[in-house]
Amino acid sequence: MLKVLKLVVLASFLLTSLAFVFRNEPASSKSVVPAKPGKVNTVVIDAGHGGKDPGTRGRKIREKDVALAVALELGRQIKQETPDVKVLYTRSTDVFIELGERSAFANRNNADLFISIHCNATLKSRSVRGTETFVMGLHKTEGNLEVARRENSVILQETNYKQKYKGFDPNSPLAHIMLANYQSAFISSSLRFADHVERKFQSVSGRDSRGVKQAGFLVLWRCAMPSVLIETGFLSTPDEEDYLSSDDGQEEVAASIHQAFMLYKKEMDR
Repeated sequence: MLKVLKLVVLASFLLTSLAFVFRNEPASSKSVVPAKPGKVNTVVIDAGHGGKDPGTRGRKIREKDVALAVALELGRQIKQETPDVKVLYTRSTDVFIELGERSAFANRNNADLFISIHCNATLKSRSVRGTETFVMGLHKTEGNLEVARRENSVILQETNYKQKYKGFDPNSPLAHIMLANYQSAFISSSLRFADHVERKFQSVSGRDSRGVKQAGFLVLWRCAMPSVLIETGFLSTPDEEDYLSSDDGQEEVAASIHQAFMLYKKEMDR
């Protein structure tokens, strides 16, 4: 009990310190924060990983390639049905983009929604399947923490990552708790969109949904808008890898997210 209390106190101290750091950052580095979530005019689609960072791997495909294909197809569908919506990509080719730059790009462009596309994997079983959509928040299970650790470990490939991310250690559970408490202004809208995504995965493509979850992801850390990270399936499960590597599978995944986007946009525009 005493150990838990000490961790809570330390986390509180770190959160206060982090808030002080961000309040005292140079104006040029601060996020552009809109007053509140509203109409969806600009969406940033983030294809996870890229370049020297392949992400997780299946038997024959890499996460970075699936993420890019789904991201581009999602953007195409959005632009086709709602040409008035501005669609931007953090990357449209196989290049490495630092995690901090992904959210900074969305902030600079005053995005109304940030969608980060990924693939899952586990060493525990080759039969685990299904989709998961994450929003920024506290880890409810050890499994959520493991996903966040894996995705956040990308920063180890960046130069001077300790300085860029205020000493963040991707292997520290306490650091992830600190992150999870940082972004709360857009949690309600993020959860709304995430719920639509998981429901559409079930109704549009008959996928197994593992639900909406919360975890501390660096890519969502400084997003000044509703934001989600979507795990589209498990590359460690052979039939899911086959599905995600196929053109039909990628188009269906994108269609599910697109329908969720249209529903969310309709609600927010009202």
